[in-house]
Amino acid sequence: MDPFVAKLTAKWPPAQWQDVSLLVACSGGADSVALLRGLHALKHRGAGRLIVGHFHHGLREQADADAQFVQRLSAQLDLPCQVGHGDVAARARQQGDGLEEAARHDRYEFLKSIAEQHGARYVATAHTADDQIETILHRILRGTGVAGLRGIPRVRVLSQAVTLIRPLLEFRRAETQTYLESLGQEYCHDESNLDTSLTRNRIRHDLLPFLADQFNPAVDDALLRLGQLASEAQTIIDQRVDDYYDCCVTKSTGNEVLIDCDQLKTAPPYLVREIGIRLWQEQHWPLQDMGRAQWEQLSDLVMQSSSEKITLPGAVTAQKKDGQLALRRP
Repeated sequence: MDPFVAKLTAKWPPAQWQDVSLLVACSGGADSVALLRGLHALKHRGAGRLIVGHFHHGLREQADADAQFVQRLSAQLDLPCQVGHGDVAARARQQGDGLEEAARHDRYEFLKSIAEQHGARYVATAHTADDQIETILHRILRGTGVAGLRGIPRVRVLSQAVTLIRPLLEFRRAETQTYLESLGQEYCHDESNLDTSLTRNRIRHDLLPFLADQFNPAVDDALLRLGQLASEAQTIIDQRVDDYYDCCVTKSTGNEVLIDCDQLKTAPPYLVREIGIRLWQEQHWPLQDMGRAQWEQLSDLVMQSSSEKITLPGAVTAQKKDGQLALRRP
């Protein structure tokens, strides 16, 4: 068995997914093509189907060719392929989030929708350990809390019926490319990945090599260990947040959420901020411009007796009355 396929078998045994349908997200790049080919090689039996999903973000001239490549590859593997289209730039302007966040949101909404239509239990994406390393370092540079240091989670619930899984999160990018070379399998090259005017690419091509050369040759491993330790710590924090959230947060109307401030009087400010983040995520309110200053402003309003009305990014208003903090977004 090929080393890549053998490792994929160990990290996500086919017995766990071959009897349910699986949607494989494929951009056409090396990592996602390797994931698709690896899962296809392992799908020998079971009642489930493999389905390919590709999202066209409408951002690059090359995107049409990428979509056509994924469709051809799917046909060669005798797999159904669903292509979705979105105007990510328009969504970013409308929602007030950055382009990257808008693209991520639209992509996962598409994948979730297609998975539900086909009765797929899992959506598999091809994030690798290299993506994890770059994500953790990027978040350190921007400023992040413990939750951000976790990096990319291996598993995430998309809906009651669909779970997102990243089987390649312990694979290095070089492993996917070696596997494709062994197959003689072509893949798409996204030239925007070479554009060092983009922060993510500068981290990949300039900063990480510099850190490895000048400070720590094992910087990649150090960042992965940091992510693992942060994940363990955040698990404990999340348990505390769950306890407070269930008893303190209620939805009053479709666009209003109430926080029972009296029950949070003795809570550490850090947990109050984490409750706020959880609320924003569940309401799908824009997080892009909610920095530390804004979370502290919200936390102060929860903990203090002020009835001042404040407006937060995304046109979210917050006002306290009779021990309840009302949050609204038009």
